[in-house]
Amino acid sequence: MDTTSPGRRGPLAAAAAGAALAATVVALGPAAPAYADSNAKPTYEVKIDLTASALDTSHAPTSAVKSAFGISGSAKARSYEYFDTSGLALNAQGWDVRLRHKSGSDFEETYKKRFPVTGGDIDAALDEANDDGFDSSDTNYDAEVDWGYAKQTLSFSNEKSHSGSGYSGTSMPSSSTGRSWLVDEIPGKLEDWNSKNWGSDTLGAATAHGPVTSQVWSGAWEASDDASIEVVPVKAASGTGTEYVVELSFKTDDSSDAAELHADAISVADAHGWLYHGDILKTQLILDRY
Repeated sequence: MDTTSPGRRGPLAAAAAGAALAATVVALGPAAPAYADSNAKPTYEVKIDLTASALDTSHAPTSAVKSAFGISGSAKARSYEYFDTSGLALNAQGWDVRLRHKSGSDFEETYKKRFPVTGGDIDAALDEANDDGFDSSDTNYDAEVDWGYAKQTLSFSNEKSHSGSGYSGTSMPSSSTGRSWLVDEIPGKLEDWNSKNWGSDTLGAATAHGPVTSQVWSGAWEASDDASIEVVPVKAASGTGTEYVVELSFKTDDSSDAAELHADAISVADAHGWLYHGDILKTQLILDRY
């Protein structure tokens, strides 16, 4: 038996060994690279907050505000609440779970995963989402970039519905009933987010934050045929009284259209003295105050 180490063999033996290895590689062919699915392609929703000066005495947008942003028609009501633990364990992991009821419709169950966009780098956020399994192949989730005054967030939403039979207007179920619906319909990514059954265990320990009932006026403006103003009454931070969040929003599929809508909406609102110079996060307000 030859016990000579490979490093101490003669040049002919080493050459023969190298040739044999090369032949093996050629025969097997190169290892196939493991490609992930491509990044998801998001739609865009521009969200600009307005001050109380945009509202009349009935807490509806003034006629001047409606005219400036192509808002028409009468208001439609919607009630919604978020489910999370007292310590907001779901929110801490970037997940928001919402139950919403629009007047005369079935209930909407939304499971949303958020990814921060830093410095406007949406591609980096999409890469991070892809690493977590949110890519173009997953048709159960809709990708969207929420573009506020100064903040952008990438989100992936899984939408389900529950019959509204027996519930009139925008009435909501009891907290325990709504929670059971949401646990029963929980999507797989949330279910096993941190560990097996983490999602249903966490959601099962959640309570309802809300409900709030908002009024929404719709219309079309510039590149968006899906413009709206939502007025949301929320508990004041002091715990006494009510504050009104006024959110102007526009949806579009195109990033350049979103950029134009963002710039123009800020310009028009600022010129009229309606612009809130910051980002008000409705979800966080409701989670924190209810």
